[in-house]
Amino acid sequence: MSAEVSKVSPEEARRLADQGAQLVDVRADHEWEAGRIAGASHIELSTLAERSGEIDRDRPVVVYCRGGSRSEMAAEALAGEGLEAVVLEGGLPAWLEQGGPAEPEAAFVAESGEAAAILQARNSPAGP
Repeated sequence: MSAEVSKVSPEEARRLADQGAQLVDVRADHEWEAGRIAGASHIELSTLAERSGEIDRDRPVVVYCRGGSRSEMAAEALAGEGLEAVVLEGGLPAWLEQGGPAEPEAAFVAESGEAAAILQARNSPAGP
């Protein structure tokens, strides 16, 4: 990374969201479906370049993922486009540990990666 991005605690992220900041989840589809911050938008990191126009440039952005690597890359890219972007420190696990609102009701933190998506699909009630 060329520049260090700012990180915010789950409490600070909630405060920013209450003040109008956008929450953007950059994880894979299967991770998003397993659990996410209530009210967040989903723009997978691999599609961020083509979809960044969906983000309101007049509002700050709190980017999150599972552990921090993807959200740091996303925040750096958004900052490079002139947006005010920060990373949720600790990602979704930290948010849930602090009791932050999540969707769906039985939200959980899914493993990242293609193999995890396949296993999760096989273990879901609907099957693959």
